Amino acid sequence: MIRNTYINLPVKDLNETREFFSQVGFDFDEDFSGEECVCMVIADGSFAMLVAESFFQQFTKKEIADASKTTEVVTALSADSRDEVDEMMSRALNAGGAEPIPVVNQGWMYCRTFEDPNGHIWEVFHMSQGDE
Repeated sequence: MIRNTYINLPVKDLNETREFFSQVGFDFDEDFSGEECVCMVIADGSFAMLVAESFFQQFTKKEIADASKTTEVVTALSADSRDEVDEMMSRALNAGGAEPIPVVNQGWMYCRTFEDPNGHIWEVFHMSQGDE
């Protein structure tokens, strides 16, 4: 059975977060977006629900982690090439993101990491199949 994946992330400022990811190059599904959340399309069947913290709190009894101080998850996105990794990183940095760690280049894997305005960590990586 094939299932869609929805990653739910609390965000402090929904408009700022949407603008950031728009500049990075992501699209949004307006059918699943509203005043309290936006549905960011990662790929066919993969989505990030960016949810205003006040609304997100309704879905958990736990305290919401401050992603600028703690890390609970790292979301990793594959890219078709090293150039695509660098292009996405450039857009993320130009949109106000931060690069918290240096490039990881293990030959067969090339990875860069950015933080969004909420402190969530996103890795963008390319793994070669011996053709590079």
